[in-house]
Amino acid sequence: MPTVLIDADGCPVVDLTIRVCKGHGVPVLILCDTAHRIERAGAETLVFDKGADSVDFALVNRVKAGDIVVTQDYGLASMCLARRARVLNQNGLEYTAGNIDALLERRWQSKKLLRAGKHPKGPAKRTKEQDAAFAKALDEILRGTAAL
Repeated sequence: MPTVLIDADGCPVVDLTIRVCKGHGVPVLILCDTAHRIERAGAETLVFDKGADSVDFALVNRVKAGDIVVTQDYGLASMCLARRARVLNQNGLEYTAGNIDALLERRWQSKKLLRAGKHPKGPAKRTKEQDAAFAKALDEILRGTAAL
C-alpha cells in the first residue's frame, strides 16, 4: 500500500488530501518546517528545522517507489519521480517523466525574468474547480494503485 506524503509548506490541499485518502484507507504523512507546523487528525506530521529545502530533502529520503507525493515544487517532484513515486500538484496535474523537463525549464525562465526585474502576476485565487480536479486525480491514482 502506498503512503501519501504532503509537502505541506504552502499546500492548499492538505485537508482535501486527508479526506480522499481516508476513503481509501491510505496513510498520510505531512512534512512541514517549524514555521508552518500543520497537524491534522487522520495524518502523521513530521516537523523539520526551518531552512532552505529541509522539508524537501526529508521527504525525498522517506519516499518509496509507489508512494504518492503532493507538492507544488518542480525540483522536489523531479527527485521523487527519480525514486519512482507518483507526484501530483495542488491542481491535479500529475508530474511525469514526459512533462517534468518542460516544467523545470519554465521555472528556470521565470527565475531569469525575476532576476531581470520583471515580476509576473501572482497566482489567481484558488477555485472549487481546482479542488475538484485535485480530488479526482488523487482518487483515480489511489483506485489504480489499489488494483495493483
